[in-house]
Amino acid sequence: MPDLLIELFSEEIPARMQADAAEALKKRVTDGLVEAGLTYAGAQAFHTPRRLTLALEGLLDESPTTREERRGPRTDAPEKAVEGFLRGAGLTRDQLTEREEKKGTFFFAVIEKQGRPAAEIVAEVLETTIRTFPWPKSMRWGTGTLRWVRPLHSILCLMTTEAGSEVVPLDIDGITAGDSTRGHRFMAPARFSVTGFEDYAAKLKRAHVVLDAAERADHIWNDATNAAFAAGLEVVEDRGLLSEVAGLVEWPVVLMGEIGADFLDLPPEVLQTSMKEHQKFFSVKNPKTGRIERFVTVANRETADNGATVLAGNRKVLAARLSDAKFFWENDLRVARAEKMQPWLDQLENVTFHAKLGSQADRIRRIAALAREIAPHVGADPDMAAQAARVAKADLSSEMVYEFPELQGLMGRYYSEAAGLAPEIAAACEAHYSPLGPSDDVPQAPVSVAVALADKLDTLTGFWAIDEKPTGSKDPYALRRAALGVIRLAIHNELQLKLDDLLPEATYQHRHQASIATTTQEAQKLTQVAEELGLQVTDLWKLLADTRRKSKKAAQTVWDRVSIAMEKAASPLEDLPLLKSMQQDWSLSDDLLAFLHDRLKVHLRDAGIRHDVIDACLAMPGNDDLTLLVKRAEALSAFLATSDGENLVQGYKRANNILTQAEQKDGVAYEFGADRKFAETDEERALFDALETARPQIDAAMEAEDFAAAMSAMAALRAPIDAFFEAVQVNADNQVVRRNRLNMLHTIRETCLKAADLTKLEG
Repeated sequence: MPDLLIELFSEEIPARMQADAAEALKKRVTDGLVEAGLTYAGAQAFHTPRRLTLALEGLLDESPTTREERRGPRTDAPEKAVEGFLRGAGLTRDQLTEREEKKGTFFFAVIEKQGRPAAEIVAEVLETTIRTFPWPKSMRWGTGTLRWVRPLHSILCLMTTEAGSEVVPLDIDGITAGDSTRGHRFMAPARFSVTGFEDYAAKLKRAHVVLDAAERADHIWNDATNAAFAAGLEVVEDRGLLSEVAGLVEWPVVLMGEIGADFLDLPPEVLQTSMKEHQKFFSVKNPKTGRIERFVTVANRETADNGATVLAGNRKVLAARLSDAKFFWENDLRVARAEKMQPWLDQLENVTFHAKLGSQADRIRRIAALAREIAPHVGADPDMAAQAARVAKADLSSEMVYEFPELQGLMGRYYSEAAGLAPEIAAACEAHYSPLGPSDDVPQAPVSVAVALADKLDTLTGFWAIDEKPTGSKDPYALRRAALGVIRLAIHNELQLKLDDLLPEATYQHRHQASIATTTQEAQKLTQVAEELGLQVTDLWKLLADTRRKSKKAAQTVWDRVSIAMEKAASPLEDLPLLKSMQQDWSLSDDLLAFLHDRLKVHLRDAGIRHDVIDACLAMPGNDDLTLLVKRAEALSAFLATSDGENLVQGYKRANNILTQAEQKDGVAYEFGADRKFAETDEERALFDALETARPQIDAAMEAEDFAAAMSAMAALRAPIDAFFEAVQVNADNQVVRRNRLNMLHTIRETCLKAADLTKLEG
């Protein structure tokens, strides 16, 4: 069986595209070969800045001959149907056979495909792969029609057997496949021939090309950490940068240089970001002080002066970059210290957050009001939470964040400290964006938690209010991420937040801002409605705002009064779009809570909790408290993992089925409680005793929100319920005994449903 070696040699491929391109080459070629009947033993893909390489082992010499029988139309079918069948089969009429079947006589075709040599198939598959390769961006060059990410110079396509190697005949736009390649662009540019993969890899290494990207990355990291260790320093780990740099060089040479003394007082994050984004340098820090003192760069060649000239050029360019960063830093510090960031806050009045949701300044005012409401629930000072929210996004107007947007929040902390604000406020400026993903750190400081929750709830309620919800895979405003952030903030900090209260509160902040911007005509109609109620407009807003703190029934009473006033003022709801929106806020909050529940389901499924367990907990009262919901789901999941739990659920389902059928048959509900004096068997009396013991224990545990204890008390019912069903016939001939036993089943059902809705469980 031959081995196959393919190399596509071109100008430098962007580092971010290399790994995906190598995998695409592997998948497309191997899929094409297998589809054509050529199987193989193993495949490996490699990439460097100038080449994509694929090596296959154990390829078949040729594709197998196949024989396929295909049934066609009936023999009395229209001529066009027969002709279509012949075209699809590639046969003539005389090559068909006829066969009698139950539904009539049909034409049959036997299609035999002769096997083809591997080289012929490889040539076809490779040409198709190259011409349809899925580059994110591609180009044409010269006068040809071929498109590639960068000009393609040569194709190496070689099949190797024990007898020797041969080039696969292939020509694409004048590029003829061969058995040769080139080494390093500067250190070994001459072309050389190879006989197979092992010879190829060895000769590339001698020609100063490390073929394996992982080997290049390991070499870079080892040399960098060793150089830093020798100087008493350590490299700041950055796997993303390491992968990118490994894609920029074929022969990595690690060099460590010093950062100018003028720049050492810059925040370490500024130094690290500037060097990474502009120069692709690794940062080297002093482990004792945390200060960034040196940098590591990776050259693509060895030089006679051991990299001295390369380092000198890099230091010169770096100094220019860091001079800009220092200028931004010093200017920003002056604004923070002298003017307490107020100019930045003023500028946010002119920065649009969303056309329908106002400016960034509008958003900040909403977040501040909401943070004040949330603060008592998370143990934060309301005034401090509101102040933190007001300055949390001030750094968006700073010069440093304009240059490096990824530093937003972090620079807010530095500038808040420079402005003399409380440490809790400064910490909130940095932490309020978190968590950004499922593995991101979750803020724990009360003020940070209050602002982070307010920020995410404002985002969610705002986009829900303007009907910009995620659809399918599209989520342009990252609302799923915001929802997961709310969930993780609540769960991680064990916050018992009533979202039925908070979501209408957050929505109200949007409506309140909208009320300020009402049209003159709408304002006049609102005044008339308020007068009919004997109120000023401001009092009307207060009355409507208070409905968000009431039950839905009480809120509806208020809205009924407003509706009567609108009729008297001849101002229909259609003429008052703001009031109409406020009236719909309850349903909006319900819809958003359902969205949060969906995201929580995904979060809990990832944690190993079954979907039906989650549904059983969602069906219970208080499901707007996410922390309580998760505790209930975890306790139920752990309970069901035990034999007592699984068997008790089966016992409950048996009791529920018998009871439901009896209630439907008799047309009555057996809810009056069983009487112990009608018990005829020891098993009945034992179940009475078990229920009398367990029910107060379960009630006490549920009152204390100790779901594990409630489940443990329920587990004690498993044995007496099993014994009851084994020994007792519920539908006894004695109607008094039957009713008593059915009432006992109701007690079992009622008791088992206290912790979760077990009817939602599968199985």
